[in-house]
Amino acid sequence: MIFNFRIVSDEVDNFKREIKIDAEATFLDLKNAICDAVGYDKNQMSSFFLCDRHWEKEKEITLEDMGSDSDQDVWLMEDSVLSDFIDDEGQKMLFTFDYLTDRSFFIEMRELIVGKNLKDPVCTLSLGVAPAQNVDLDEFDAKMDAKAKVAATTAGIEDLDAEFYGNDEFNPDEFDAAGFDEMTFDD
Repeated sequence: MIFNFRIVSDEVDNFKREIKIDAEATFLDLKNAICDAVGYDKNQMSSFFLCDRHWEKEKEITLEDMGSDSDQDVWLMEDSVLSDFIDDEGQKMLFTFDYLTDRSFFIEMRELIVGKNLKDPVCTLSLGVAPAQNVDLDEFDAKMDAKAKVAATTAGIEDLDAEFYGNDEFNPDEFDAAGFDEMTFDD
């Protein structure tokens, strides 16, 4: 069985890749195929996130176990077979390739080809130039500030300054903790 994945970016409008890979390959094989298709360094920390149909993250499959203390299961790319996690067309995933700025590719399993196998993954469609794997943090902050300013202007907020968030004259005595204890909450 072969999976055909479509990969797009929210940073570059005309960027698109399609990769065909055997369903019994691992997520590490898919990560390496993506990195080869876009010219990224394969040694950078990255993760796949299986998503629901609204792109909400559900499960993480990561390159390395970072020693998490949580009770959540840890799935490693090298041990995780694609067919164990993906079983139908339309499955959505994120591939986070830049942890510092939380930048990701959006991936959708577009086609399931039954009765065929692939020895090695192959990039079958390559359109546009991929976004840079790493960005300058000052440049990234400037872009985020510009986006926030545009969003604020669009929302009719012209100038977000200290007055918007309150002032320095907060008096902690105005908060009556004893009165809070006396409050009841009815269902």
